[in-house]
Amino acid sequence: MHPAHTMRSGVRPEPLDRRVLGLAGTLAAGGVLAVVNGLSGGRIGLPCPFHLVTGLNCPFCGTTRMAAALLQGDPGRAWSFNPPMFVVLPIVAVAVGYQLLAWTLDRLGWIRLPRLRMSDRLQRVVPATFLAGMALYGVLRNLF
Repeated sequence: MHPAHTMRSGVRPEPLDRRVLGLAGTLAAGGVLAVVNGLSGGRIGLPCPFHLVTGLNCPFCGTTRMAAALLQGDPGRAWSFNPPMFVVLPIVAVAVGYQLLAWTLDRLGWIRLPRLRMSDRLQRVVPATFLAGMALYGVLRNLF
């Protein structure tokens, strides 16, 4: 075996957080859905159950169309579909991508990059703040 593929002096790579894998899977599935939606001219997508039942837009309505518009290189149209997700999704995608890259390079024994870490407090506050912000956006988008 080539020396670059062996573990550095018996140091095992830190395991990858399951939440990173969950986010990566969700982002990948959303990306595939956005590509299919874009290629179909918007005819293929996931209907929102909240919208079907209430006629109102949920906080995440438009995210698939937003991603499809981004993939087509139209940020102005993407912004119009769901501004909060236009900001949040790229940040999450870059963070998840970096975590996967750091883990992969460490696992291959090539280089150990620092991992992104959030304190326990931030791990509680960030998701709660995101959900509260999206709930507020969901209410406001239906009022105006």
